Amino acid sequence: MTQPTHTHYESGGKFAELQQHQGTGPLEGQWLIVYEDLDKGIQSATTQDDWLNHWRPLQPDDCPVCLGSGHDHIKGNKNRPCGHCYGLGKVRVDGEAATDLWELATVATGIIERQLEELNRLRQFEANPDIRALLEQHQQQMIDDSMARQDQQWRAEQGYGPGGQRHTGD
Repeated sequence: MTQPTHTHYESGGKFAELQQHQGTGPLEGQWLIVYEDLDKGIQSATTQDDWLNHWRPLQPDDCPVCLGSGHDHIKGNKNRPCGHCYGLGKVRVDGEAATDLWELATVATGIIERQLEELNRLRQFEANPDIRALLEQHQQQMIDDSMARQDQQWRAEQGYGPGGQRHTGD
């Protein structure tokens, strides 16, 4: 049996990436990903952009039952945690479930450490003066666009004056 290599971000499921190749005809210049839905036994293909945006690779410590989502797909209840990983979405490094609270704490500590590393990486990006200037420029552009959109919407609406005209103080 083929082992799952990816899962869908939204709908979950087990997928195996089979091959990649260049598209031909209307798909000239695009990479195509051929994959198999292991739950349904169906092979399909999609573009590389779609594949990267909607599927994520499985990590070695992802829970084999919920595939890292934290809820059990077998029972179909997303409000209840997965019974294998206790809702963490991760298991021990060897792929087995935690058997006691200390092992569960080790798994949770690994999750926290990865989150802290990612947070520190993002803070380093933000500390860069060039990136900070780009963020401030983008924020100012968003404010200006919002004000222009509100002004255009106000001008397009009907006013309260005679014939629906606006009283602008002239």
